[in-house]
Amino acid sequence: MPEIRNYTLNFGPQHPAAHGVLRLVLEMDGEVIERADPHIGLLHRGTEKLAESKPFNQSIGYMDRLDYVSMMCNEHAYVMAIEKLLGIEVPLRAQYIRVLFDEITRILNHLMWLGAHGLDIGAMTVFLYCFREREDLMDLYEAVSGTRMHATYYRPGGVYRDMPDRMPQYEPSKIRGEAEVRRLNEDRQGSMLDFIEAFTDRFPGRVDEYETLLTDNRIWKQRTVGIGVVDPERAQQLGFTGAMLRGSGVEWDLRKKQPYEVYDRMDFDIPVGREGDCYDRYLVRVEEMRQSNRIIRQCVDWLRQNPGPVMVDDHKITPPAREDMKGDMEALIHHFKLFTEGYCVPAGEVYAAVEAPKGEFGVYMVSDGANKPYRVKLRAPGFPHLAAMDELTRGHMLADVVAVIGTMDIVFGEVDR
Repeated sequence: MPEIRNYTLNFGPQHPAAHGVLRLVLEMDGEVIERADPHIGLLHRGTEKLAESKPFNQSIGYMDRLDYVSMMCNEHAYVMAIEKLLGIEVPLRAQYIRVLFDEITRILNHLMWLGAHGLDIGAMTVFLYCFREREDLMDLYEAVSGTRMHATYYRPGGVYRDMPDRMPQYEPSKIRGEAEVRRLNEDRQGSMLDFIEAFTDRFPGRVDEYETLLTDNRIWKQRTVGIGVVDPERAQQLGFTGAMLRGSGVEWDLRKKQPYEVYDRMDFDIPVGREGDCYDRYLVRVEEMRQSNRIIRQCVDWLRQNPGPVMVDDHKITPPAREDMKGDMEALIHHFKLFTEGYCVPAGEVYAAVEAPKGEFGVYMVSDGANKPYRVKLRAPGFPHLAAMDELTRGHMLADVVAVIGTMDIVFGEVDR
């Protein structure tokens, strides 16, 4: 008889389903996993340390680059931590805009997750469908901040600027004729709120299309039902949050349980699963997209009726208007001091958390009264999920590792930091 022994396999980082920089060391018995050991740190950038060496308002851009699929939600937690230390009350309109963009970001994140998860498991078409809608939402990022990904739109005291009255237009080019451009610009004739409203009208139908492709698809169910099962108690012990926790049937959502900004005024439901497997987590995230669509619609209706400031009127914390800066010496001094030295924040410690698309994203910040934080610690939702990799995959087949990585919705910018 030949000697039978386990062999060790490197899964990633160059494997397409390893999402960039995950190295999994798998101990295999044939095709069955005996042990899975995640090795991280290939994308470590020292974000927390970098934030401690810069004035408070200069680290917002680093937050976008953590979970680079849900950019504004990361900014939100960081900015909220600074506001708690400063004791600032953000204008109501800015709070609504933040909630609006948090939910746009949630849809963006879930579309990216659904497309990539489908592609990992072998469903090609859904990836193309998801990116069709992502394109519209990325245009919203670009319209308010000037950039499609790393927006740096939230600022301590509010948001960078109010929403524009007109959306950017497509122009004819080598790849787009007049008729195509006319079709693309149909929704862009009014204000940005009109564009978002038109999106919320058609989006539920688009989600139906994704569900038609996947929800009752027997291959999809064979790949996800009963895979990576976590019971509710174990999910809580492992520190799961977001869809990973709700998929196991625990109705925990910071937007409902510890509301921030204006979430307590919003009407929406928290979807939960029953079995705690990959399929339930898929259903939870798909339903979350529908609920986000509801919240966005409520924000649009409120923002139409209620104009107002979107930034605190205190130029020790927020920059003066550019036209004032050009003509007023005091405004120029404020501007110069703000962007060179920043501002000193009262000593103290604070924890601010948001319900990011992947789970609870938290910022623990300690200030010693200087113009830069003494300590910043980020609570990345993906980190405890990845830590449970061994438990979720043990006893499954090699192909199921891909399904489990997909269901976690891992992005390594926040895991490695």
